[in-house]
Amino acid sequence: MGADIVEGGPVDENGRDDGGHGEHGAHLAGQHVLLTGATGFLGQATLEKLLSGYPTTRVSVLIRPRGSMSGADRLRKLLRKPVFARWRERVGADEVDRIVAERVTVIEGDLSAVRDLPADVDVVIHGASTVSFDPPIDEAFDTNVTGVVTLYEALAAAGADPHVVHVSTAYVAGVRKGVVAEASLTHDVDWRAEAAAAESARAQVETASRRPEVLRKVMAEARAEHRKAGPQAVVESAEPARVDWVHKRLVDYGRTRAQSLGWPDVYTLTKALGERAAEQMWGHTGHRLSIVRPAIVESSLRYPYPGWIDGFKMADPLIIAYGRGILPEFPGLPDSVLDLIPVDFVVNAILAAAASPPPPAEPGYFHVSSGARNPLPFRGMYENVHAYFSRHPMPDSERGHIQVPSWRFPGTTQVERMLRTGERAVELAQRTLMRVPASDRTRTWMRSVHRRQQDLEVLRTYADLYQAYTQAEVIYDDSRTRALHDALPAERREVHGFDAAEIDWEHYLQEVHFPGVTASMRAFSSRPRSKGSADDALPERTDVAAVFDLEGTVVASNTVEQYVWVRLAGTPRSEWTRELTDLVRSLPRYILAERRDRGDFIRTFMRRYEGVDEAELRRLVADSVGDALLQRTMPEAIRRIREHRAAGHRTVLITGTIDVLVEPIAPLFDEVVAGRMHSRDGVWTGYLDSPPLVDEARAAWLRRYAENTGVDLSKSYAYGDSYSDRAWLELAGKPNAVNPDPALYRHAKRKHWKVQNWGQHTRGRLDALTGSVSSEVNR
Repeated sequence: MGADIVEGGPVDENGRDDGGHGEHGAHLAGQHVLLTGATGFLGQATLEKLLSGYPTTRVSVLIRPRGSMSGADRLRKLLRKPVFARWRERVGADEVDRIVAERVTVIEGDLSAVRDLPADVDVVIHGASTVSFDPPIDEAFDTNVTGVVTLYEALAAAGADPHVVHVSTAYVAGVRKGVVAEASLTHDVDWRAEAAAAESARAQVETASRRPEVLRKVMAEARAEHRKAGPQAVVESAEPARVDWVHKRLVDYGRTRAQSLGWPDVYTLTKALGERAAEQMWGHTGHRLSIVRPAIVESSLRYPYPGWIDGFKMADPLIIAYGRGILPEFPGLPDSVLDLIPVDFVVNAILAAAASPPPPAEPGYFHVSSGARNPLPFRGMYENVHAYFSRHPMPDSERGHIQVPSWRFPGTTQVERMLRTGERAVELAQRTLMRVPASDRTRTWMRSVHRRQQDLEVLRTYADLYQAYTQAEVIYDDSRTRALHDALPAERREVHGFDAAEIDWEHYLQEVHFPGVTASMRAFSSRPRSKGSADDALPERTDVAAVFDLEGTVVASNTVEQYVWVRLAGTPRSEWTRELTDLVRSLPRYILAERRDRGDFIRTFMRRYEGVDEAELRRLVADSVGDALLQRTMPEAIRRIREHRAAGHRTVLITGTIDVLVEPIAPLFDEVVAGRMHSRDGVWTGYLDSPPLVDEARAAWLRRYAENTGVDLSKSYAYGDSYSDRAWLELAGKPNAVNPDPALYRHAKRKHWKVQNWGQHTRGRLDALTGSVSSEVNR
């Protein structure tokens, strides 16, 4: 029966590829292959090809357990991923289970502690690595160098003599110009000394991070940003800030050390040193070693299906950022070659190299790249991505569709100047906005600044990480790889070939790759956004609380405004000017107290009530001031409170406002916790009866309330407007920032909290004041 051509390649009557039965595949027929990195992008594609295309080959996979999942559990989950879908459809689920049971063995572990390896392994495909460009130096060395050493030590201990295909990267050549040969790297860096230094770096940096001068700086920054949320917020933010300092320091260690040795980043440095370790421990000690160096690996051109990709790869964040309009320019050279290669070409080259071992002690080197015979200049990449997004713009829920920028390639200096100017402008805008009162206008400005800051952070990150690759003036010779492809039998080249000259870049990029990498982003961007709490159905539960702040959340007034109502309603007109003048003169002092601590402000301001007759104040609240408060309530807040009550939720009001002033809206709530003034003979002394319930004190009260009443805080709702509300908002599973001040707005955006804009139809301040005063005058 003749073979049919399907997407998986030539198959026999049982739906299996001819695999190792062709002339070139003879070395893999009946062989035992050990694969590391099987859960990664390249590893998934390699495992799929071994299972679907090499029917007599056995495979052992090294997979580390993760949490409660064993390595075998992770393999079962892996086999359900899209990369295996076409193969599963072709042979059927039962046949997949049979093939995996007969041909696949899971070795539990990772490169930090490789267990006993099988002695009968014929080929090792080592693809496990850390692929981040900028990890901390110790993490990069741990996998890319120390992990390599552990693997070769384990192979030697097992007594095996397999042909090892060591997957590296073309960029191990480092920072250089011209043509790079497929040969051993020419450097004399001592990988053992560098690995030892990297391993000790974390302990050194951890020790340095605990020095008084570092801790004082961390505490000062935490205090400046989080003091208003309470002392615990300062402490809780200081330690993560120290940890972040350690992380950034270790990243800087790696980047700087790599650049000092001639590599653009710690990823390429460690991959280069990993190669040297492989040569010294395996390739030069009588064993067979092939080093395969892919360039920038992207989505598949043909197999397992066009456009298959698992997550974003190296070029994809730039593509997405450009499509979102974030990259107005980029520091790249228009004629620099962006060396892309589809993942199926890389897999085929790896397996071809595996089937063609070099002589012992004579390592083979292969560049799997496109730049030598089918170069794609950075300008060409830009033209393709610009054409694609001009025809298929990314959706934006707020702006319709995004219009992509046109690049002029002004050069690194001008792009850097543009970046620094933008960063300084955003920093100045943020400092200014943090000092102005909250309002609709300031929140609009904050949204704009927040978006601009995110865009600049993306541009800065990508410029720092990628410009070494978009400014490269290097070509990777692929003569040996081309010879490997040419040695394939003609009938195998369609399915197993990897000739980069066959790639039509316009077709691949605009018809295959870009649609694949943008699909998930388009789906997310097109998703309808929440219009606010009115659209959110509330579950009916009796163990849920809805906790509200008062000022700025339920009513559009504040402590100062309420005081004005009281004083003008209860004071003769002849004393209004003196009272208001004194209030205005004292405002700077109150503003400073508010910025310093909400409790300090309440204590300071409440001194103005010294000498107030409590009974008379209650009369004023009942007759006129209470009406002003009700006029200033926000309709959205009242509606939301009623929705919570209808759902069986306990409604709770916690406020630093004095209890007398809260009485008009108290019936809306099941529980009201408010401040109390100290009174002597019915007259207020100007002092509080107890410390104000603000920031972390409010959180402590709420925690105890939940314990005593059986409320599940993880399912509860909280509504506040000030950064001083942060501590108790964070206790709730569903926090809402209502008309937030700039600091809370920024925090809510970081935490992905709901931001509510309430009070659009609330009565104005002057109307409420006029009403309360007129009521008293007309008595």
